[in-house]
Amino acid sequence: MILLGNNLDLMLFFEGYVRNYRRLNLNELHNRSMFTRREIEHFSNLGEMLGFSVFVEDAKYDKRLKRNRPMDLSWWKWDERIDKDNFVSLALHLERENQWDKDVVTIEKLFSMTTEGYIPQNVIGIQNIESSSRIDYLNKLVFKKNTKQQSNVLMIYRFYDRDNDLDRVWAYQFTPSGIIEERRAICKRDELGYWVSVFEEEYPLLKE
Repeated sequence: MILLGNNLDLMLFFEGYVRNYRRLNLNELHNRSMFTRREIEHFSNLGEMLGFSVFVEDAKYDKRLKRNRPMDLSWWKWDERIDKDNFVSLALHLERENQWDKDVVTIEKLFSMTTEGYIPQNVIGIQNIESSSRIDYLNKLVFKKNTKQQSNVLMIYRFYDRDNDLDRVWAYQFTPSGIIEERRAICKRDELGYWVSVFEEEYPLLKE
């Protein structure tokens, strides 16, 4: 199912992200900015195929900062049967961040205090982190902030595994009551230097 009431089945989105990572055409020569661009494009195209109005580098008002703050990607729901002049809801807010020291900032963006109509029904955060030891702290922060926002949440954390020379990609889906599902994948360069991804249980070298 793609829709769960007003919420999206975000773990299904993660599965598509993993299965289609090679199609992003990222190789060892690309810099971090290109990874951000291609991954945002992936979710932008997905939103358009699902019928949402999609905007890259959108903005919403942050009450704490008293100014508009950028959103890397937003999906808006339009339905003229309900409202002929305004979007019905902010269906999705996505943030993609490469820098380790901005993990908390990424979460603050996703859960900022904002005006009515700009509270996202669903949020996705894709964050490069230094190691898996950071995840527990970040997930506790997400849960704390989401008790107020009440969104459906997917957090994707990516970090380097030196022992196996690959990137780990761990995803957690939250409802306002807490984590409901976890999935783990790996991302590595193939023999031609292109980044590919697969779920951990499907990667034979890890089983050994």
